[in-house]
Parts: sequence; structure tokens; C-alpha cells
Amino acid sequence: MKRTALFATLALASSFAFASSCPKEMKAVDAALPNAKLSASQAAEVKKLRADGEQLHKAGKHSESMAALGKAKGVLGIK
Repeated sequence: MKRTALFATLALASSFAFASSCPKEMKAVDAALPNAKLSASQAAEVKKLRADGEQLHKAGKHSESMAALGKAKGVLGIK
């Protein structure tokens, strides 16, 4: 029983960690986009991925949000 409670607590804590990381990643994308040297199609892709990331974050799908934001950062060439 103690292990189950511990596991549930750790799972909940990790979801909060992902949840708080999403806005940080969105800010990083927002900061890099104006100065990025991208083609029009790349800029459109980054904007779509960023919007998808925000929507997924608001829906509570934080790991999917982080994946979309990670792809946007990849196109931007940032870490």
C-alpha cells in the first residue's frame, strides 16, 4: 500500500514538473522566432507547432505538448 501511495505521489509530481515546463518552452520559442532565419514554410511550421503545444498544455497533455514544442525548437535550431 505504501508503494502504491509513493508511486502515485511521484507520478503526480512529475506531471506537475511537465506542466510547469511547457510555458517555459513556449517562451523560448516565442523569443527565438522573431530573429530566426527561416523560410516561410519553416516559420509557419514553428508557429503551428507552438500553437499545438499551447493547446495540448491547456488540455493537460503535457508530454505531447513538450514533444510539439521540442519539434518547434528543433526547427528553430535552439535547445
